[in-house]
Amino acid sequence: MKILVLLAHPSEGSLNSAIARRAVASLERIGHDVVFHDLYREDFSPLMTEEELAENYTPSGLVGRHCDELKSADGIVVVHPNWRHQAPAVLKGWVDRVIRSGVAFEYAGEDGGEGRLVPLLTGKSVTVFNTADCPEEELTALGDPLKQFWGQIVFGNCGVDQFVKKDFCSVFLSTLDQREAWLEEVETLLKEQFKVESSIFI
Repeated sequence: MKILVLLAHPSEGSLNSAIARRAVASLERIGHDVVFHDLYREDFSPLMTEEELAENYTPSGLVGRHCDELKSADGIVVVHPNWRHQAPAVLKGWVDRVIRSGVAFEYAGEDGGEGRLVPLLTGKSVTVFNTADCPEEELTALGDPLKQFWGQIVFGNCGVDQFVKKDFCSVFLSTLDQREAWLEEVETLLKEQFKVESSIFI
């Protein structure tokens, strides 16, 4: 399987970065083809241009590469901190510029914009890892806005039906042993989510 891994955190020494590295290593170890993007390191611009608003626009350059990799991926892993129950701006910009018509969905009908939305990411599996400094009960008290954002608004509308979100909190109060245990959870979850089927030859 081809797995697209996205990281959105400004610090290379963060828990988010460690989670992304463990995700990449774990997926490669079980035989998957992994494409990794650290959005901060590659200076991905979150600003959509006027040209990109056009329905018939064809993405090029770095954005075009991201679009092509999203379309060809069998699975997507997203790693980012929970900032006020939202994703970092660079990642929201990635959604605006990459989860676009012709890539993640299209409109049926001749009107080119008022018709029925047709999802294009069907059959893909998505895992989102979030970190937060607040206790877990604070996340659930608000109904977990990020789960709704990723699971329903972004990927659900694009046809993804295999969705898993895992929170690690409170990072601020965590010990080194706790963080090591969380990284083990990352590996275990991904092995289950992107299980490699064994072939039997007779």
